[in-house]
Amino acid sequence: MDIDKMDKKELIDKISDEIISKLKKTSFSDNLSFKSDLGNKNIQDSSGDCQIQINTPADLAPYIDHTLLKPDATEVQVQKLCEEAVQYNFCTVCVNPSWVTYCARKLRGTGVKVCAVVGFPLGATDSRTKAYETRNAIENGAGEIDTVINVGALRNGDLKTVEADLRAVLTACRNTTTTKAIIETCLLSDEEKVIASQLVKKVGYNFVKTSTGFSTAGATAHDIALIRRTVGPKMEIKAAGGIRIYEDALLMIRSGATRLGCSASVKIVSV
Repeated sequence: MDIDKMDKKELIDKISDEIISKLKKTSFSDNLSFKSDLGNKNIQDSSGDCQIQINTPADLAPYIDHTLLKPDATEVQVQKLCEEAVQYNFCTVCVNPSWVTYCARKLRGTGVKVCAVVGFPLGATDSRTKAYETRNAIENGAGEIDTVINVGALRNGDLKTVEADLRAVLTACRNTTTTKAIIETCLLSDEEKVIASQLVKKVGYNFVKTSTGFSTAGATAHDIALIRRTVGPKMEIKAAGGIRIYEDALLMIRSGATRLGCSASVKIVSV
Protein backbone atom coordinates (compact mmCIF):
# COMPACT_ATOMS: atom_id res chain seq x y z
CA MET A 1 0.00 0.00 0.00
CA ASP A 2 1.63 3.27 -1.14
CA ILE A 3 0.24 5.64 1.51
CA ASP A 4 2.08 8.67 0.13
CA LYS A 5 0.12 8.50 -3.14
CA MET A 6 -3.33 8.14 -1.52
CA ASP A 7 -5.62 10.89 -0.36
CA LYS A 8 -7.37 10.62 3.01
CA LYS A 9 -10.59 9.07 1.66
CA GLU A 10 -8.71 6.47 -0.39
CA LEU A 11 -6.66 5.49 2.66
CA ILE A 12 -9.78 5.11 4.81
CA ASP A 13 -11.47 3.01 2.12
CA LYS A 14 -8.41 0.78 1.76
CA ILE A 15 -8.06 0.15 5.50
CA SER A 16 -11.81 -0.50 5.84
CA ASP A 17 -11.79 -2.98 2.94
CA GLU A 18 -8.94 -4.91 4.54
CA ILE A 19 -10.72 -5.08 7.93
CA ILE A 20 -14.01 -6.19 6.40
CA SER A 21 -12.22 -8.78 4.28
CA LYS A 22 -10.66 -10.30 7.40
CA LEU A 23 -13.97 -10.26 9.26
CA LYS A 24 -15.79 -11.99 6.40
CA LYS A 25 -13.36 -14.92 6.41
CA THR A 26 -15.19 -16.16 9.50
CA SER A 27 -18.97 -16.37 9.73
CA PHE A 28 -20.55 -13.98 12.21
CA SER A 29 -22.28 -16.98 13.73
CA ASP A 30 -18.87 -18.37 14.69
CA ASN A 31 -18.61 -15.51 17.17
CA LEU A 32 -21.58 -16.85 19.18
CA SER A 33 -20.82 -19.31 21.97
CA PHE A 34 -24.27 -20.83 22.40
CA LYS A 35 -26.54 -23.57 21.16
CA SER A 36 -29.65 -22.86 19.13
CA ASP A 37 -31.83 -24.24 21.94
CA LEU A 38 -33.14 -21.16 23.77
CA GLY A 39 -33.97 -23.38 26.71
CA ASN A 40 -30.27 -23.54 27.51
CA LYS A 41 -29.98 -20.38 29.58
CA ASN A 42 -26.38 -20.79 30.80
CA ILE A 43 -24.48 -18.24 28.74
CA GLN A 44 -20.86 -17.35 28.33
CA ASP A 45 -21.01 -14.35 26.05
CA SER A 46 -18.60 -13.69 23.21
CA SER A 47 -17.00 -10.66 24.81
CA GLY A 48 -14.07 -12.54 26.31
CA ASP A 49 -13.14 -10.78 29.55
CA CYS A 50 -16.72 -9.49 30.02
CA GLN A 51 -18.32 -12.82 30.90
CA ILE A 52 -22.02 -12.79 31.73
CA GLN A 53 -23.88 -15.74 33.21
CA ILE A 54 -27.64 -15.78 32.67
CA ASN A 55 -29.58 -18.56 34.38
CA THR A 56 -32.99 -16.89 34.64
CA PRO A 57 -34.63 -13.87 32.95
CA ALA A 58 -34.20 -11.89 36.18
CA ASP A 59 -30.42 -12.28 35.81
CA LEU A 60 -30.59 -9.87 32.85
CA ALA A 61 -31.83 -6.98 35.00
CA PRO A 62 -28.43 -5.60 36.13
CA TYR A 63 -27.42 -5.31 32.46
CA ILE A 64 -30.47 -3.30 31.38
CA ASP A 65 -30.88 0.46 30.98
CA HIS A 66 -34.62 0.84 31.63
CA THR A 67 -35.53 3.35 28.96
CA LEU A 68 -38.16 6.01 28.36
CA LEU A 69 -37.21 8.52 25.67
CA LYS A 70 -40.58 9.35 24.15
CA PRO A 71 -41.05 13.10 23.69
CA ASP A 72 -44.52 12.94 25.26
CA ALA A 73 -43.42 11.13 28.44
CA THR A 74 -45.33 12.35 31.49
CA GLU A 75 -44.32 12.62 35.13
CA VAL A 76 -46.51 9.65 35.97
CA GLN A 77 -44.70 7.54 33.39
CA VAL A 78 -41.25 8.64 34.51
CA GLN A 79 -42.14 7.98 38.14
CA LYS A 80 -43.23 4.47 37.16
CA LEU A 81 -39.97 4.00 35.26
CA CYS A 82 -37.99 4.81 38.39
CA GLU A 83 -40.13 2.59 40.61
CA GLU A 84 -39.73 -0.34 38.20
CA ALA A 85 -35.98 0.20 38.01
CA VAL A 86 -35.70 -0.13 41.77
CA GLN A 87 -38.12 -3.07 41.98
CA TYR A 88 -36.37 -5.12 39.29
CA ASN A 89 -32.80 -3.99 39.98
CA PHE A 90 -32.13 -2.47 36.55
CA CYS A 91 -28.75 -0.83 36.04
CA THR A 92 -30.05 2.62 35.10
CA VAL A 93 -33.02 4.58 33.93
CA CYS A 94 -32.28 6.15 30.54
CA VAL A 95 -34.12 9.42 30.00
CA ASN A 96 -34.06 12.69 28.13
CA PRO A 97 -32.08 15.49 29.84
CA SER A 98 -35.15 17.33 31.11
CA TRP A 99 -35.95 14.37 33.39
CA VAL A 100 -32.50 13.88 34.90
CA THR A 101 -33.05 16.01 37.99
CA TYR A 102 -36.38 14.34 38.71
CA CYS A 103 -34.98 10.83 38.31
CA ALA A 104 -31.84 11.56 40.31
CA ARG A 105 -34.02 12.72 43.20
CA LYS A 106 -36.32 9.71 42.98
CA LEU A 107 -33.44 7.24 42.78
CA ARG A 108 -31.13 8.74 45.40
CA GLY A 109 -29.78 6.00 47.64
CA THR A 110 -31.27 3.12 45.61
CA GLY A 111 -28.18 2.11 43.63
CA VAL A 112 -29.95 2.70 40.31
CA LYS A 113 -28.12 5.30 38.22
CA VAL A 114 -29.47 7.89 35.81
CA CYS A 115 -28.38 7.73 32.17
CA ALA A 116 -28.95 10.82 30.02
CA VAL A 117 -28.94 11.00 26.23
CA VAL A 118 -27.00 13.77 24.48
CA GLY A 119 -27.42 15.09 20.93
CA PHE A 120 -30.41 12.81 20.74
CA PRO A 121 -31.69 11.33 18.49
CA LEU A 122 -29.97 12.75 15.39
CA GLY A 123 -26.44 13.53 16.58
CA ALA A 124 -26.49 16.59 14.34
CA THR A 125 -26.09 19.31 16.96
CA ASP A 126 -22.65 20.91 17.17
CA SER A 127 -19.99 19.76 19.59
CA ARG A 128 -20.29 22.73 21.94
CA THR A 129 -24.00 22.09 22.34
CA LYS A 130 -23.37 18.41 23.09
CA ALA A 131 -20.68 19.33 25.61
CA TYR A 132 -23.04 21.74 27.35
CA GLU A 133 -25.81 19.13 27.43
CA THR A 134 -23.35 16.68 28.94
CA ARG A 135 -22.12 19.00 31.70
CA ASN A 136 -25.66 20.04 32.54
CA ALA A 137 -26.90 16.45 32.74
CA ILE A 138 -24.03 15.42 34.99
CA GLU A 139 -24.54 18.41 37.29
CA ASN A 140 -28.20 17.42 37.54
CA GLY A 141 -27.35 13.86 38.60
CA ALA A 142 -26.58 11.75 35.52
CA GLY A 143 -23.96 9.09 36.08
CA GLU A 144 -23.98 7.81 32.50
CA ILE A 145 -24.04 9.65 29.17
CA ASP A 146 -25.22 8.18 25.85
CA THR A 147 -24.23 10.55 23.04
CA VAL A 148 -25.08 10.23 19.35
CA ILE A 149 -22.10 10.60 17.02
CA ASN A 150 -22.13 12.95 14.04
CA VAL A 151 -23.45 10.32 11.63
CA GLY A 152 -23.43 12.61 8.59
CA ALA A 153 -19.78 13.53 9.10
CA LEU A 154 -18.88 9.85 9.40
CA ARG A 155 -20.67 8.96 6.16
CA ASN A 156 -18.94 11.90 4.48
CA GLY A 157 -15.55 10.50 5.51
CA ASP A 158 -14.88 13.48 7.79
CA LEU A 159 -13.38 11.49 10.65
CA LYS A 160 -11.67 14.56 12.12
CA THR A 161 -15.06 16.09 12.86
CA VAL A 162 -16.45 12.84 14.27
CA GLU A 163 -13.46 12.44 16.58
CA ALA A 164 -13.54 16.06 17.74
CA ASP A 165 -17.25 15.71 18.48
CA LEU A 166 -16.66 12.58 20.56
CA ARG A 167 -13.80 14.23 22.44
CA ALA A 168 -15.87 17.31 23.26
CA VAL A 169 -18.45 15.17 25.05
CA LEU A 170 -15.82 13.03 26.77
CA THR A 171 -13.99 16.12 28.03
CA ALA A 172 -17.23 17.39 29.55
CA CYS A 173 -17.61 14.18 31.57
CA ARG A 174 -16.22 13.41 35.00
CA ASN A 175 -13.82 10.56 35.70
CA THR A 176 -16.71 8.65 37.26
CA THR A 177 -19.07 9.11 34.29
CA THR A 178 -19.81 6.04 32.17
CA THR A 179 -19.68 7.02 28.51
CA LYS A 180 -21.46 5.44 25.56
CA ALA A 181 -21.33 6.54 21.92
CA ILE A 182 -24.34 5.73 19.74
CA ILE A 183 -23.20 5.04 16.18
CA GLU A 184 -26.70 4.39 14.71
CA THR A 185 -25.81 1.15 12.94
CA CYS A 186 -28.92 1.05 10.74
CA LEU A 187 -27.63 4.08 8.82
CA LEU A 188 -24.13 2.71 8.24
CA SER A 189 -22.48 0.15 6.01
CA ASP A 190 -20.42 -2.57 7.67
CA GLU A 191 -17.29 -0.64 6.72
CA GLU A 192 -18.63 2.50 8.38
CA LYS A 193 -19.64 0.54 11.51
CA VAL A 194 -16.07 -0.69 11.81
CA ILE A 195 -14.64 2.81 11.38
CA ALA A 196 -17.10 4.31 13.88
CA SER A 197 -16.38 1.62 16.47
CA GLN A 198 -12.64 2.09 16.07
CA LEU A 199 -13.00 5.85 16.60
CA VAL A 200 -15.12 5.39 19.72
CA LYS A 201 -12.52 3.04 21.15
CA LYS A 202 -9.64 5.32 20.16
CA VAL A 203 -11.18 8.33 21.91
CA GLY A 204 -11.66 6.31 25.09
CA TYR A 205 -15.38 5.71 25.60
CA ASN A 206 -16.58 2.87 27.82
CA PHE A 207 -19.19 1.60 25.34
CA VAL A 208 -20.07 1.46 21.68
CA LYS A 209 -23.87 1.61 21.48
CA THR A 210 -25.75 0.44 18.41
CA SER A 211 -28.85 2.58 18.07
CA THR A 212 -31.11 5.36 19.25
CA GLY A 213 -34.28 3.36 18.62
CA PHE A 214 -35.63 6.37 16.70
CA SER A 215 -34.20 5.62 13.25
CA THR A 216 -34.98 2.94 10.67
CA ALA A 217 -33.98 -0.09 12.77
CA GLY A 218 -32.38 -1.15 16.04
CA ALA A 219 -29.79 -3.62 17.25
CA THR A 220 -29.02 -6.83 15.37
CA ALA A 221 -26.91 -9.84 16.31
CA HIS A 222 -24.89 -9.26 13.13
CA ASP A 223 -23.93 -5.74 14.21
CA ILE A 224 -23.12 -6.74 17.78
CA ALA A 225 -20.81 -9.50 16.52
CA LEU A 226 -19.16 -7.12 14.06
CA ILE A 227 -18.58 -4.48 16.73
CA ARG A 228 -17.23 -7.09 19.14
CA ARG A 229 -14.71 -8.31 16.59
CA THR A 230 -13.72 -4.71 15.88
CA VAL A 231 -13.22 -3.43 19.44
CA GLY A 232 -11.89 -6.64 20.96
CA PRO A 233 -12.83 -8.59 24.09
CA LYS A 234 -12.52 -5.90 26.77
CA MET A 235 -14.55 -2.93 25.54
CA GLU A 236 -18.23 -2.88 26.39
CA ILE A 237 -21.11 -2.83 23.90
CA LYS A 238 -24.67 -1.64 24.42
CA ALA A 239 -27.40 -3.11 22.22
CA ALA A 240 -30.46 -0.90 21.94
CA GLY A 241 -33.52 -0.56 19.75
CA GLY A 242 -36.11 -3.24 19.06
CA ILE A 243 -35.28 -5.51 22.02
CA ARG A 244 -38.78 -6.40 23.17
CA ILE A 245 -38.74 -10.02 24.37
CA TYR A 246 -36.49 -12.25 26.47
CA GLU A 247 -35.19 -14.16 23.43
CA ASP A 248 -34.13 -10.88 21.77
CA ALA A 249 -32.24 -9.82 24.88
CA LEU A 250 -30.61 -13.21 25.23
CA LEU A 251 -29.42 -13.14 21.62
CA MET A 252 -27.83 -9.72 22.07
CA ILE A 253 -25.88 -10.90 25.12
CA ARG A 254 -24.84 -14.07 23.34
CA SER A 255 -23.63 -12.01 20.38
CA GLY A 256 -21.33 -9.91 22.57
CA ALA A 257 -23.39 -7.13 24.19
CA THR A 258 -22.69 -6.27 27.82
CA ARG A 259 -25.55 -3.79 28.28
CA LEU A 260 -29.07 -3.59 26.86
CA GLY A 261 -31.25 -0.55 26.29
CA CYS A 262 -34.90 -1.57 26.60
CA SER A 263 -38.29 0.01 27.15
CA ALA A 264 -39.89 -3.46 27.49
CA SER A 265 -37.54 -4.30 30.36
CA VAL A 266 -40.18 -5.53 32.82
CA LYS A 267 -41.64 -7.88 30.23
CA ILE A 268 -38.18 -9.22 29.38
CA VAL A 269 -37.16 -10.07 32.94
CA SER A 270 -40.59 -11.35 34.01
CA VAL A 271 -40.84 -14.34 31.63
